[in-house]
Amino acid sequence: MKKNRLLFFLPYLLWIGLFVIAPLVLILGYSLTDAHSHLTLQNFAAFFSGGTFLRMMANSFWYALLITFFCLLVSYTAALALTRLKNQQFWMMLIILPTWINLLLKAYAFIGIFSRSGMVNQFLGLFGIGPVGIMFTDFAFIFVATYIEIPFMVMPIYNSLKEIDPALLSASSDLGASFWQTFRYVIWPLSWPGVESGIQAIFIPSLSLFMLTRLIGGNRVITLGTAVEEYFLTTMNWNMGATIGVILIALMLIVMLLTSRKQHKKEIEL
Repeated sequence: MKKNRLLFFLPYLLWIGLFVIAPLVLILGYSLTDAHSHLTLQNFAAFFSGGTFLRMMANSFWYALLITFFCLLVSYTAALALTRLKNQQFWMMLIILPTWINLLLKAYAFIGIFSRSGMVNQFLGLFGIGPVGIMFTDFAFIFVATYIEIPFMVMPIYNSLKEIDPALLSASSDLGASFWQTFRYVIWPLSWPGVESGIQAIFIPSLSLFMLTRLIGGNRVITLGTAVEEYFLTTMNWNMGATIGVILIALMLIVMLLTSRKQHKKEIEL
């Protein structure tokens, strides 16, 4: 029996070893060496002593925070409304449907929509407003990134809201609580696990976005993700690129730990 179990685990272990552990070891190895394969911490020293890298890290956090905030605002409202509708599975399918489309195709679709001859500027032209430069702005990047990532936050929040016992909402109402009191003390705390999962699913990938920053944000949006791409594909400085990658992984782990803290239960008087 033990041999059979080991045989079942072998493909999983090979996959983890080849595509998770081995790349992490390679990245860490490149980050701790220079161009001549000598051990050094110079790459990390250059990162933390250079204002450019620190600004890119701050930009990455700021953009990820904005994308997560707008995703949460739209997704929680949509998930809450979804729980009160009929044919919920149909509406959920419509929300998930855009995820079936390739990310690159969606990015190019928005390039056509936001361009000077696109649908948005054609609509503004009906009111006598001249062509507006929407592309390659912070607004365009955050809007497109938010649109693309919304389904990944709606799903966990919707699942958490569906798990709330309706009797708790009825009891809150019977005790004289208003809608906002019920939301604050009952709905929001009980749906927090879904919010937490949604934040992790949006904030962590948003830290390392690079394709959308290039296609939608242009040179105005500079993040650690674009820096990794630049060092690996353009300047061919793999050691510095790996260093930024290691720092990104560390930042993601910190975010996961901060958003995974257990919530202490406490009694609240309505």
